[in-house]
Amino acid sequence: MTCIVIEDEIPAQRILKNYLEKLPNVELQGVFKAAIEANSFLNNNQVDLVFLDINLPDISGIDFIKTIKNPPAIIMTTAYPDYALSSYELETIVDYLVKPFSFDRFLKAINKAKERIRVPIPISKIEGEEFFFLNVDKTLHKIETNSIVYLESSRNYISVITKNKKLTYIDSLKNWTCKLADNQFIQVHKSFIINKAYVEKISGNEIYVQGTRIPIGRTFKQDLLKKLNIKE
Repeated sequence: MTCIVIEDEIPAQRILKNYLEKLPNVELQGVFKAAIEANSFLNNNQVDLVFLDINLPDISGIDFIKTIKNPPAIIMTTAYPDYALSSYELETIVDYLVKPFSFDRFLKAINKAKERIRVPIPISKIEGEEFFFLNVDKTLHKIETNSIVYLESSRNYISVITKNKKLTYIDSLKNWTCKLADNQFIQVHKSFIINKAYVEKISGNEIYVQGTRIPIGRTFKQDLLKKLNIKE
């Protein structure tokens, strides 16, 4: 499970980092003092969980959540327990930690997040395979690998879009980057992987894949152009 911390108080940052270091299955990918710094990171990277302080210097944590498209799971942190009721009104918030909080209370919040996220078991590669079966809603669907047009991540769900169907289920895009062949499928955004066989055109920071307009993330563009043999 990947996470970031958005917290402007140094002591609180240290406590969270110390607690997270004790958990081998949770990877801390960044610590930010302000929401605007974290926003830039989230625009180009996908994480499973965010530890978010309510009182931030530029924008409140509650208001910041409302600006995120497809927000990850959120664990709120604050010194003010009065905020708990209003913050729980937001569906993406899984727990609320009142400072100072113990490791036991922190671990309870982590376990709540894991239940919400349902981090998937890594799946084997399908490189070189003409088809595979995908278990969605207790039904095994046969998917021809070359028929996959693109994949889209939304919250904790993945949509696999083929030439004739769309399947949506709980999974992570990171899981699929390990599953698909590198030479055929390219991640172009934190929320999208495309099949280069269906690329029609690129216009600015958007790529058109079989009639669908897909954004290109800044950190993915160079790799995309390289794999499409395009020179800037």
